[in-house]
Amino acid sequence: MEQLVRVVPTWCWWLIALAVVAGGQQYRVVVAQGDTATARGELADYRLEVSERDRRAAAQARTEEQRRQAVADKEGESARQQLELAQGRAAAAESAAGGLRGEIERLRAGRAATCDTIASQQRQAGASAVVVLGGLLEESDRMAGSCAAALERSRIAGLACESIYNGLTK
Repeated sequence: MEQLVRVVPTWCWWLIALAVVAGGQQYRVVVAQGDTATARGELADYRLEVSERDRRAAAQARTEEQRRQAVADKEGESARQQLELAQGRAAAAESAAGGLRGEIERLRAGRAATCDTIASQQRQAGASAVVVLGGLLEESDRMAGSCAAALERSRIAGLACESIYNGLTK
């Protein structure tokens, strides 16, 4: 063996050592490139999986948003119809109240006409009581009508809000 070492020049041994080291390094590079390719493939698969999951989540969110909007629209339309109905009833009540106010005025006029034969002092006291009571009745009727209309609107709005909330939380 020693003779073989002496027969081969030193520079050849250096060249052999360099070839072995270069071959080892080349092997490491090839293995690293294979690992990189595998990692890139896994990364691409992961990105595809994440994008598909995002797409499904966005579609599900859109579906839920559309469902909620449909519930809100339906309840809003129902509330609008109830408000229109309540406004119609309020108009009918106002019309009836107008008739009652006309009747009060007729009674006032009749009271004034029949009281001409009574003494002046009694007529003034009676007429003033009728006028005061008639005025109070008219004013209380107006106030009751406006309060009833406001309460009806508030009730309808509250029920609509509650229905929308219940529809959205299902």
